[in-house]
Amino acid sequence: MQVVKQINNNAALAIDSHGNEIVILGTGVGFHKMPYELTDLSKIERTFYDVDNQYVDMITAVSQPIILASADIIEQAEINLDCEFNPNLTFTLADHISFAIERMRKGIDITVPLAYDVRHLYPEEYELGILALDIIQDYTTLRLPDSEKVNIALHLITGQLETGDMHSAMLTMKIIAEIKELIEEELTIQIDEDSAQYSRLVTHLRYLIHRLQNGKPADEANSIMLQSMKAEYPEVYICARKVADYFNETQKWDCGEEELLYLMLHINRMKQKSE
Repeated sequence: MQVVKQINNNAALAIDSHGNEIVILGTGVGFHKMPYELTDLSKIERTFYDVDNQYVDMITAVSQPIILASADIIEQAEINLDCEFNPNLTFTLADHISFAIERMRKGIDITVPLAYDVRHLYPEEYELGILALDIIQDYTTLRLPDSEKVNIALHLITGQLETGDMHSAMLTMKIIAEIKELIEEELTIQIDEDSAQYSRLVTHLRYLIHRLQNGKPADEANSIMLQSMKAEYPEVYICARKVADYFNETQKWDCGEEELLYLMLHINRMKQKSE
């Protein structure tokens, strides 16, 4: 492997056997005069592909244990969530962890107002946030405050290549919370947020919001089935219609018959559960 540019003594830019530029981490890999041929590949602890230059520069400001902890967190998240992350996420998360450690040493603990929403809307990412605190402690011997598990979960949510940016994730949580309140008020029910029915509704809404944000409405539904549901469950239809109106009034998104039908199915399950 050809090592072409030093980042610091333990990090460098290299060219792999296929001609791809990569970031490598390992003790002393950036110490030698550049360029040079690295023949002992066992010295490489981590490799990173498709990293933007601005994040390469970030490596010099963050300690190697924190970068390695961040890489382990992302690797575990890829396994648990079965998804692909933005290639820069390791370094943005490492930067956040470094700043969180600095805040902790100064006695500053920031409460995250979204903790409850993250726990219920993104339970897998939330659990990974808890695991991340253990991984960070293994590498640094420091235990970050519990509030950091939510911050790390938010990085994992927005770092997934299909989810968009932090604004999109925050908007999704806000919309789902408001739709929950709308359904409870319209049907005079109390939704059990730990129920399978609510979990299925949340999953459906997350994908629905993603489709609507990207202007990708679902295919047209079976209108006969929709009319049958409308006749059999008029209260549920009115509620689903109000959810569709909410989307239009607040975000200018239009829900078609397919969306209405699936909203009715999920809302009806929660109504039956509450009764």
